Amino acid sequence: MRLYNHPYNRKKSTVAMRRCCCGYTGEVLGRNDHQACLSCSPALSKHLCGIILITPHTAMPLPDTMYCAQQINIPPELPDILKNFTKAAIRTQPKDLLLWSAAYFRALSKGECLPVKDRLEMNVATQKTDTGLTPGLLKTLHKQLSRTETCNKVELQKKWKGLCLPMDQLETLLLLGSFSSEVNWMEFFALGCSSLGGTLINSLKYACEILTEDEEGGAARIPFNVFAKLYTYLAHLDGDMSQNQIDNFLSSLQPQVELQHGMIKPLDFIHRDDMDSTTSDSSNFAKASSKAE
Repeated sequence: MRLYNHPYNRKKSTVAMRRCCCGYTGEVLGRNDHQACLSCSPALSKHLCGIILITPHTAMPLPDTMYCAQQINIPPELPDILKNFTKAAIRTQPKDLLLWSAAYFRALSKGECLPVKDRLEMNVATQKTDTGLTPGLLKTLHKQLSRTETCNKVELQKKWKGLCLPMDQLETLLLLGSFSSEVNWMEFFALGCSSLGGTLINSLKYACEILTEDEEGGAARIPFNVFAKLYTYLAHLDGDMSQNQIDNFLSSLQPQVELQHGMIKPLDFIHRDDMDSTTSDSSNFAKASSKAE
């Protein structure tokens, strides 16, 4: 606002921050008995002999300013979503956080199983790098894809990529199992265990530890019929075992399985001499497993 040098203005006019009758709050023209902005009282402005409001309030709207936190609308579910996401990222330790985050929120929005490990884990000793498959990641894949007997190859690729696993390792496993567009999940799971274990015994030990419903550090028991399917598939993949050898080995485990109500644990087979004889490094199984690591 500019005040012209007029005696009347100097003596009796004031310029102050007041509220006009129109609701505008700001600089207004006035005397003791008159207060108005220029837009609402041009007559008053003329009466005051040249007091001019340089920038009327119609040209200077009040800034859209947030004055307190209560004016910001925060969705009530947002804090829990961010808290769970942060904890999941810490447990899973994805190599590509943005890629994994996209898979996480996509699964969350669809109500699907999340790409999250049950707990933080150290890399297994057989891994040449820290970017490959781990027991925790294989368990996560199992929870995501074991709902049906088979899964679509494209879906498997999406879940695999969402966990930031190397695609060349996936292609090696798919080639090893000669899978088509539909993948038998438990067969692929067995191959995943073989890439972790390297030998038939260690592969089945990993299978028990991943599939068990026992508490961590427990016996790691699984149903014997599941064990038999995994063992038979991997033994056939080995190529050095006859069906008669496979049947004899499974039959030898039956007495112990019956005592455990149809369950088997790693201690029931890891020290068996007849099983150890089939897991030399020269076997086809060991060679195939080494390619998938």
